[in-house]
Amino acid sequence: MPHSIASSETDTRASKADATSASSPDSSPLSFPASPAPLDSPLALDARLPVRPAPYECSLPSAGLILVDEINGFCQVQGGALAPQADNAQVTRMVALSDDVARCFSAHGRPLLAFIDSHSPGVPEPPYPAHCEQGSGEDELVAELAWLESDPHATLVRKDCINGYIGAIDPPSGVNALQEWVGRQRLKTLIVAGICTDICVMDLVLTLLSARNHGLLGEVSDIVVLEPACATYDLSAESVAALGLPAPAIHPQRDAHHIGLYCMASRGAIIASQLRIQA
Repeated sequence: MPHSIASSETDTRASKADATSASSPDSSPLSFPASPAPLDSPLALDARLPVRPAPYECSLPSAGLILVDEINGFCQVQGGALAPQADNAQVTRMVALSDDVARCFSAHGRPLLAFIDSHSPGVPEPPYPAHCEQGSGEDELVAELAWLESDPHATLVRKDCINGYIGAIDPPSGVNALQEWVGRQRLKTLIVAGICTDICVMDLVLTLLSARNHGLLGEVSDIVVLEPACATYDLSAESVAALGLPAPAIHPQRDAHHIGLYCMASRGAIIASQLRIQA
């Protein structure tokens, strides 16, 4: 059965069934996506802050998959204050590819960890408006990934802050569910996907890199961000003005996505255009 962990308690859910649509394990190489994804970034920005995603050869027996906040409140159209208000190609691509990769990991008995942003009602998370409050439905996995709730290889970690590494800490005991998961599985490679590239994904990855360098992640060597399985949101200057928000709230999607990737790459993360998996 999946492991479901909140910041203050462990909730073990009953196993229903494996993800039956996943392909059966074999020794054939698998690629996600089928072809390396070209990076859709503004050329002038890429010239100043270069990001060069490349295919990554992934040894599945030592890899774990981390999905960040692929929930209704961030991904479902009009699913909440921070969700896209119309269909968004980058978010749609992220969810579909994350589902494909997760089903591959599950079919081969490999561990998955899904972060779920989940806040107590009425407790703010500045500078953002109320979002993903418990009981609202916003803090639930998107329909495409709901099968993880009953998958025996999945660990669900509910967090109440941007940085999943911090959100995985149980304050009373000091136990970090993410570190425990990495150590228990004896992972050497962490594959990261999710939303938002430049916020929750970036904060997690930068902290993972520091934790790795500080010897807190056991045998982990590679921290890999699968670029086409990441996304962020778009908020124009016009929308910011109409909402009465401060100027720094302006958030052009392509620029912000690129900047997040650049910051992670410049700190030592591997930015992958494709996973080439050998089981």
